[in-house]
Amino acid sequence: MSNVSKVDQANFETLVINSKVPVLVDFWAEWCGPCRALGPVLDEVAKEVGAKASVVKLNVDENGDIANKFGIRGIPTMIFFKNGKAAKTLVGVQPKEEIKKTLEELV
Repeated sequence: MSNVSKVDQANFETLVINSKVPVLVDFWAEWCGPCRALGPVLDEVAKEVGAKASVVKLNVDENGDIANKFGIRGIPTMIFFKNGKAAKTLVGVQPKEEIKKTLEELV
């Protein structure tokens, strides 16, 4: 069972913008090999940070409006949100330690 939730147009504001804890949004697509490789890493990060932060995935093919709003040009892209605002962006597959460190800086 994954610790990573899926977000879309319907729940993005609730789960990301209005979140009381920092949120890592993984912008990805089903056909993207590097995105699929990043999935298990994000599951581990989500498990390790627990309730201090949230990790969610947004499929760019199904939610193009949100991807465009945040200027997503390549995937995977991870945007870290704090207090409803984008605080940091990492592009491409990153080491688990880097992702976790970035998320913990926002907690």
